Amino acid sequence: MAKTAAYIQRGEAIDYVNSTETAIPAGTVVIFGKRIGIAGGEIPAGGLGALHMTGIFEIPKKAAVALAAGDEVTFTDADGIDKATAGAVGYAVEAAAAEAETVKIKLLG
Repeated sequence: MAKTAAYIQRGEAIDYVNSTETAIPAGTVVIFGKRIGIAGGEIPAGGLGALHMTGIFEIPKKAAVALAAGDEVTFTDADGIDKATAGAVGYAVEAAAAEAETVKIKLLG
């Protein structure tokens, strides 16, 4: 018997329930399993909101790390964007010097 699927949504943004007791401000990088998403608007504590899972975003990066366009990247709350050794969440879309504070990345979704 063939398996069938029911269409839910396009997937550029997904529904996300904020399970914390604090609102998540718009633009916040949210760790979502092994991926990251960007809060599309404020997500109230215990409420439903949208996470952008695709697109290009400028995000703070780890100090003293230079990135070349195309480098795979990872993210932690402590360091921001860093060069990935495993578990990439996206890739740099342009070079960022070690002294740069941010980098533009393409999310992998």
